[in-house]
Amino acid sequence: MAGKPEVELLLTWGANSYGQLGLGHKNDVLLPQAVEEFPVSLVSIRSITGGGGHSAVLTDTGELFVCGQNKVGQLGLNHTTDVTHFTFCAALTNRHVVQVACGWDFTVMLTGDGQVLSCGSNSFGQLGLPQKSCAVPQLIEALTEKIVHVAAGLRHALAATEGGQVFQWGTGMASQAKRAFPGKPVSLFLTAEEPCIVTGLENIKVKNVAAGSYHSVSLTDEGVLYVWGSNKHGQLASKEAFVAKPQKIEASVFSGERIDEVWSGWTHVVVQTAFGQSTIMMSVNGLSGSSMSSEVQRAPKLSKLPKFFCGDEQTMVNLEEAYKRGKCGNYWILLLATPIISLFHFRV
Repeated sequence: MAGKPEVELLLTWGANSYGQLGLGHKNDVLLPQAVEEFPVSLVSIRSITGGGGHSAVLTDTGELFVCGQNKVGQLGLNHTTDVTHFTFCAALTNRHVVQVACGWDFTVMLTGDGQVLSCGSNSFGQLGLPQKSCAVPQLIEALTEKIVHVAAGLRHALAATEGGQVFQWGTGMASQAKRAFPGKPVSLFLTAEEPCIVTGLENIKVKNVAAGSYHSVSLTDEGVLYVWGSNKHGQLASKEAFVAKPQKIEASVFSGERIDEVWSGWTHVVVQTAFGQSTIMMSVNGLSGSSMSSEVQRAPKLSKLPKFFCGDEQTMVNLEEAYKRGKCGNYWILLLATPIISLFHFRV
């Protein structure tokens, strides 16, 4: 007799001021709660991500479901009313979405044929479009090359091409750059309101990009990390307060190991090496690791190869169970410096 199959659950918790948890209400939730109403089978969920006040769920079939804050049309539903249940983005019906990235108040979608669309606020040029804002995903026509990966920061976005180049748009990092280097010219890609090639990455091939609130990260096909932007919290492993152009992080920082994966929160960066060792480039407020430090720190050794997920100021690790650190939903616990089992009896 076959064993009883495990029940599939979509669990959400945390801030819920705009209904971004998809639970049908706008009350904050301290403990994981199951989303009772989801339009398709939960087995088909490919990825889950979130922005400043909105959430996005992508399925294996390329369908996008969204909920939460929608004041500037960041949900792409052709209106600007908040949504408390996960809702299908009908504007993408004829497009197969393979990746979605959420900024503070905008959303970027990558399709299977390498095109990029965006919606939401464009106050800082973060949509890469000429209009001020849009409530329906629009194609970023300035990206003429095939795109393989996208990322969204607070008010800027990134795209890596099939050929290994990186484009950036959105002026969210420009003011910090100007303050850091008064009277000096700022790189065009920091001030561009449409996709602009990131200079300083010539003769290398970038495969993945990641973005924080005011920083950008790129990972090459050779496992080398390049970073630029704000280093206020030590997240770029540099002595500079602001890194104006892509700066290579030497392999010695990671004990000579090749980097396989990179993730970014608002003020911290997490990398994973080819040997499965994880390293956290930490925020000085201690939200992403074992102590209050701006130095690169090794994460506690985990028994199995983990998968990381970064939020604004927290990191979650998925093994056979779920571990998390940072500001998470465990009753009254506001700060967790080391991983703890998070979802009780739920298997992730």
